[in-house]
Amino acid sequence: MSILYSSAEVHRAVKLLASRPLVRLVTEIDDNGAISPRRLPGVLPDLSTHQLRSVSDTARAHGLVRVAPGAGLELTDGGMELADLYDVMARWARRHAVPAPVCEFSSRIRHVLDLLAPSLTAERADAPSPLIGDGAEAGLARPRTLLIQWLADNPQVARVSEPEPVA
Repeated sequence: MSILYSSAEVHRAVKLLASRPLVRLVTEIDDNGAISPRRLPGVLPDLSTHQLRSVSDTARAHGLVRVAPGAGLELTDGGMELADLYDVMARWARRHAVPAPVCEFSSRIRHVLDLLAPSLTAERADAPSPLIGDGAEAGLARPRTLLIQWLADNPQVARVSEPEPVA
């Protein structure tokens, strides 16, 4: 599968998918099940009320979570597949000790997405990533394939919004 995106679409998708609050929300729900919106501050105490509200709204708007009556926020199928993709990316990053031998899960996700981004754009599809060395690029084939498939199944994430008219 060789779907290529514009630079703007890749930038939008990477910015959203690498968002630390989104990575935290998706992985927390994946690891521990649905979370009541009232419990969010206790589950993710390092995120401000504004960040929690924003990430919840963003995740719902992009079809990654839904509100299940009586249960709270739960992952959609797309959200569960994203959690699996995050795990694959984090395992690759851990195996290659990037961006550092010891770092936060969300930092590993951002680093892998940054490495994969150039290979997703129509403008740079044939260019090797300058950020990967020592033959590690071949190991990124699986995360890249899974990311492309996930983006194909969730086109709303890469879609560039039309700018709002200026009044």
